[in-house]
Amino acid sequence: MFATTKAFSGFAVGDVADARTFYEGTLGLRVSEANGLLTLHLADGRDTLIYPKADHVPATYTILNFVVDDVEGAVGELESRGVTLERYEGFEQDERGISRAPGGPAIAWFTDPAGNILAVLEDG
Repeated sequence: MFATTKAFSGFAVGDVADARTFYEGTLGLRVSEANGLLTLHLADGRDTLIYPKADHVPATYTILNFVVDDVEGAVGELESRGVTLERYEGFEQDERGISRAPGGPAIAWFTDPAGNILAVLEDG
């Protein structure tokens, strides 16, 4: 029924202006705004909607993953832009917050101003 429809994902934030500053300014993504909603224009036409929610509570899981060629370089760039990497109990992470679990990708987590969990993970 929906196999040929255009679908997109979205997530909530408490403050759209803060989200725009972070996603556009800090992460350098192309962002547009209409009717109080933000659209992240991601690679390969994977637009993602950001909408305001007054009683927003961040998810306890990763809502958006950025696949990169070099996780070390991506973490360095995030740190240079003032982003703090997250540490999680039960995950082996190095001094920079990068996890390299056997069988999985090198990955590091961080949050947006609304507390939503994002990740950079190495392709390959």
